[in-house]
Formats: sequence, structure tokens, C-alpha cells
Amino acid sequence: MTTSVSIRVDSELKKKSEELFADLGLTMSAAFHLFLRKSVEAQGIPFPVTRRPNAETLAAMEECERLLRDPEVKGYRDMDELWGALGI
Repeated sequence: MTTSVSIRVDSELKKKSEELFADLGLTMSAAFHLFLRKSVEAQGIPFPVTRRPNAETLAAMEECERLLRDPEVKGYRDMDELWGALGI
């Protein structure tokens, strides 16, 4: 017994995927079926899935590193000390 699955995908991604899969001798349906089988076999996503910070996050991380190294920047041991410095 089979069933249908419907997914929405960006049209440019679909086009590029279909071209890739055609070169591999696969239809989009066969490629999706292969992905599902491998996922079940692996009991997870069958390739590494990692988070990559975006440009804004990378810039914030770099600023944080710079501030940590800057002896002119005031630091606080805990939130109570920070709140005290702020007069709160």
C-alpha cells in the first residue's frame, strides 16, 4: 500500500534538485523515498545537521570576544553587582 506526500519547496530549489537527481538517474519522488528509507535505517537524519551562526551572530560573538579582552571594559561578578552599579 502506498500513500501520497505533498510538500512545499522554493521553485528554484526544486528546479536545481530535479536537475541534480536527473543526473543521478533519480526522480524527485525516488530521491525523497531514498531519503526516508535512509532516515529510518539511521533512526535519524542520515547526514550531519549543524547550526551555523549568521553574520549578525558572528559579529556579536566577535564583539563579545573583543570586550572580554579589553581591560577598559568594566565587568561584574554577578547580577547583583551589575544591578548595584546601575542603581537598581
